[in-house]
Amino acid sequence: MTPTAADLLNGCILTLATPPRPEDTGLFSTARIRTVALINKLVAIECAEGAAVRVWENAALRSLIAEAAPEYEALSDAAAIGDGDFSLEALDAANAQLRRLLIQLHEAVELSRDTELDRKILKLYRKIAQRRELFLPPARPAT
Repeated sequence: MTPTAADLLNGCILTLATPPRPEDTGLFSTARIRTVALINKLVAIECAEGAAVRVWENAALRSLIAEAAPEYEALSDAAAIGDGDFSLEALDAANAQLRRLLIQLHEAVELSRDTELDRKILKLYRKIAQRRELFLPPARPAT
């Protein structure tokens, strides 16, 4: 299960609303609050950038698959996989379908020893990873 932003924030609310037990004070309590803060930071990043990253990624996947479709006929029409209402849930569903198609394509490309398309796919994997990279503030150890 991949938790949604609402799931994560609800967990943070429950954590903050539940008073710590006496034996959980001190360093444990500090670490608990820092974990809540980190989760909130990750949710903020996801809310700010998540849709844009997925729209770009889905378009890049569709484009690469469509470009390869004439040579690799076994692929279904990636253009028919829409982004729905552009909610993160709809974008993720489309992304999952497109990624499965890309994996099928990549397997076929490797079997056919198509090094040019293989390099394009690997380059897209790198771009996808770069777009999803997280930059978090440094954390100090609890003292």
